[in-house]
Amino acid sequence: MISSEHPEHAISTRLVSPSSVSVDPSKVNDYNSFAEAYTAANETNLVNAYYERPAMLALAGDVAGRRTLDAGCGSGLLFAALRDRGAMVSGFDSSAGMLGLARQRLGDGADLRVADLGSPLPYPDDTFDDVVASLVLHYLEDWEPALAELRRVLKPGGRLIASVDHPFAVNLIHREAGHEAECNYFDTTKWTVEWSMGGQTTLVSRWNRPLHAMIEAFTEAGFRITVISEPEPDPAARELFPEAIAAEPRFLCFLFFVLQAD
Repeated sequence: MISSEHPEHAISTRLVSPSSVSVDPSKVNDYNSFAEAYTAANETNLVNAYYERPAMLALAGDVAGRRTLDAGCGSGLLFAALRDRGAMVSGFDSSAGMLGLARQRLGDGADLRVADLGSPLPYPDDTFDDVVASLVLHYLEDWEPALAELRRVLKPGGRLIASVDHPFAVNLIHREAGHEAECNYFDTTKWTVEWSMGGQTTLVSRWNRPLHAMIEAFTEAGFRITVISEPEPDPAARELFPEAIAAEPRFLCFLFFVLQAD
């Protein structure tokens, strides 16, 4: 587990056995209930602010003048960074609470909509030059409807830039916790963690799938893979989080893709 030197901004995680997860789905992945605590952590913590978000921005490169869709935009941190770099950004999220925080950050003029990835999206065909999907696809068991919609709204030759949980890391987490029987690398497996942050505790479930299944899903949806990346954290992280960096000298938390719509 990676932790911050600033506990008030950290998200600590504990693997939860499937048998102990509540049968009430409304209690899992309820971002409305912890939107503020999650946003505060996301702003400054190691994993989001100094690892995942800089990697996404580096892969996006020069976005000036490009129409960009932030799929699962949350509270708008990546949206804001892309807009600051000159992109014309739209965003959607399934959490009204997260979008409320995004509206405060981005202003009333920002194009923000409530929508579910995997359901029909409220955008015309061939609208966007880029779609960024930051840590969102792994919430879905079936990627086919989501990727079909993202391909539909992208212009021919447009890019999908995505980050997901690294399947090797998820498998390792289960093995280190003695739950390897619950996470066969070659299966698509639902797994749940308990997040603690800002004095709140909540359950978050995601779907882990092997790398070959990800690649098959992308190519079958009409995407061509141009980059697969396993980046290092931002250099500033070594000064800000020396203990965490020493404990995790090579980060494999997430896997990053750049894909082109055929």
